[in-house]
Amino acid sequence: MADRIVVTGLELWGYHGVFDHEKQDGQRFLIDLDIELDTAVSADSEDVADTVNYAELIDAVEAVVTGEPVDLIETLAAKVLGVVWEFPQPVAATVTVHKPGAPLSQKVADIAVTVTRNRPESTP
Repeated sequence: MADRIVVTGLELWGYHGVFDHEKQDGQRFLIDLDIELDTAVSADSEDVADTVNYAELIDAVEAVVTGEPVDLIETLAAKVLGVVWEFPQPVAATVTVHKPGAPLSQKVADIAVTVTRNRPESTP
């Protein structure tokens, strides 16, 4: 299947990281989503109920990223992926969590974790 919905550079403020100051002060995170699904039905029906409503998806991702802090962006990526599976249409998804302000002594443009998964058997 080659149909995709892609969200790039969703900018959110979160309180994730292993250091106390990251959980206290927070920092900017960027989220990329690449969702594989069949868009044939929604293309014919023009009914948003037949596809992933990306406005609802973004709201749900925002709730995760701005919500309860986690230590690792790997964990955050897994939680965001869990939001994708709340929609029935995706068959696979890739989530990238960027942490451009990661507290490092070296200068880097970005630190990111990318997770790609097929829909788990146990989800609708």
